[in-house]
Amino acid sequence: MGARIFIDGEAGTTGLQIRARLAARRDVTVVSLEEARRKDLAARAELLNGVDLVVLCLPDEAAITAVSLITNPNVRVIDASTAHRVAPGWTYGFPELAPGQAALIARSKRVANPGCYPTGAIALLRPLIAGGLVPADFPLTVNAVSGYSGGGKHLIEQYQDPHSTDPLTAPFWIYGLGLDHKHVAELQVHGLLKARPLFVPSVGRFAQGMLVQVPLQLWALPGKPRVTDIHAALVDAYRGQTFVSVASLQESAACARLEAETYNDTNEMKLHCFGNEQHAQVVLVAVLDNLGKGASGAVVQNLNLMLNLAESGAPSLVT
Repeated sequence: MGARIFIDGEAGTTGLQIRARLAARRDVTVVSLEEARRKDLAARAELLNGVDLVVLCLPDEAAITAVSLITNPNVRVIDASTAHRVAPGWTYGFPELAPGQAALIARSKRVANPGCYPTGAIALLRPLIAGGLVPADFPLTVNAVSGYSGGGKHLIEQYQDPHSTDPLTAPFWIYGLGLDHKHVAELQVHGLLKARPLFVPSVGRFAQGMLVQVPLQLWALPGKPRVTDIHAALVDAYRGQTFVSVASLQESAACARLEAETYNDTNEMKLHCFGNEQHAQVVLVAVLDNLGKGASGAVVQNLNLMLNLAESGAPSLVT
């Protein structure tokens, strides 16, 4: 039967995706509350304390409440909300973040799943900050576009439901124009940034997929690194990883265009380094599925680690 898993909030976009990814598994068992009892606090508390691992797919406040209901010290938690991503006592659920991070996740009782935008941005920036190629206080800009599924049920309905009372047809729009997007905190903390980055998110008229871009003026950096230095730092950081890869400079140079939907329905993320040595400029780009490596795929990867399974779900010797 395997470990018992309860997805609190399984009817939401991320919850449904996690259930689908676990549906054919025989090493875990997903248990549920019948719909009529989902708002019964006592019933939820009983199930939250009666399984091996809980996945929270809830709004922030509801996730905090759910954690407070867990009194069984043996229950492990993955929170897919924003609530605990920079909270003390929680492990950041990005296994590729740094050497040893996967082992930390495997041992943790409380794991905060990363946000979709920060997953791409941190993957691009942290190796450069840690390696001293980019100062931690350097003024950085992150631009990103996501499929509309990143906005959850309501935004999906606005685009897909012909009977929506508030339909959307715009092919592209930016938001977060108050420059206070809730993902910035985790991007800054886990990206090792001392200066708050300028983050501009956007949505395209496609269901899922994501591009995260970080432009760099190499001539403005203290050490004047070359394009090859930036690329080498990324290659070194993710060598041997299962789900995060770095395109060769030749592969990136051969790209006529980069499409957000390339890795849909996978847990993969590819990093590109588009550079021009003559102008001393680089644009770094992460390509991922906002519902995959940016959400449910990352949850399943973390779940596998926490249950002593390989990140892909096969048996493992992770300790």
